[in-house]
Amino acid sequence: MDKKIIAQLHKYFDAYVYTKEGVEFWYARELQVLLGYNEWRNFEKVIEKAKIACEKSGQVIHNHFVDVNKMVGIGSDAQKEIPDIMLSRYACYLIAQNGDPRKDAIAFAMTYFAVQTRKQEVLEKRLADWERVQAREKLSASEKQLSGVIFERGVDSQGFARIRTRGDAALFGGYGTKEMKQRLGIPEKRPLADFLPSVTIKAKDLATEITNFNVKKDTTLQGEIPISLEHVKNNQNMRDMLGKSGIYPENLPAEEDIKKVERKIKSEDKKLPKNVKKLNG
Repeated sequence: MDKKIIAQLHKYFDAYVYTKEGVEFWYARELQVLLGYNEWRNFEKVIEKAKIACEKSGQVIHNHFVDVNKMVGIGSDAQKEIPDIMLSRYACYLIAQNGDPRKDAIAFAMTYFAVQTRKQEVLEKRLADWERVQAREKLSASEKQLSGVIFERGVDSQGFARIRTRGDAALFGGYGTKEMKQRLGIPEKRPLADFLPSVTIKAKDLATEITNFNVKKDTTLQGEIPISLEHVKNNQNMRDMLGKSGIYPENLPAEEDIKKVERKIKSEDKKLPKNVKKLNG
């Protein structure tokens, strides 16, 4: 996510934090706007899912979701009372988890409410880690799908491995999977993608998605060689696209083991303040 977007969202979210008797909380009506929901009835459905998740985690729902009423202006100095909900940090996190993570505001919120400090640099690092994990999971799903598709076209697991390494060679300027592992100092038995930066993971995923699409569409693509040529072409296209922005995947340094990043994110999530003092409306 772009740093300017993060900075803007950081400012917006900070502006709507309230404190009562030492407990931080947010109002649901305001969180609705922050997360980009236009209609309250749609946002209520997300809140209900979050309450179910709260209960399943062994927490007391009314410690995190407190029904209140608020007076709002309706024009001509008139006001009316509307229902609202005071939400703990944990409640907000669960709500964000039940939203669409493809939306910048929701992806940001998942990190904002999970990390105890609201320092922007901490949020940026955690959000970058989360996006990298999501990209890696997406690539795994795409490769699993491709493996299944080409199995039906007469390619076994060893053939799939050869297709993948030829695709890697096209993406990494001639370096196949094994060569890239050696180049980056990656253990032989670990997947290359577990140590790649997000931009490279996403390029590999898009190339794989295109191969999936074209193999499904073109029934004449049968056997290892034709499918290899298709996959090489798609990876070469990704390399050409990255090259136009001055990005050469083989020259990018290895990043932290994705398994360690996943454990770190899960550890931070566990530190969320679940046993808070009861919020009183």
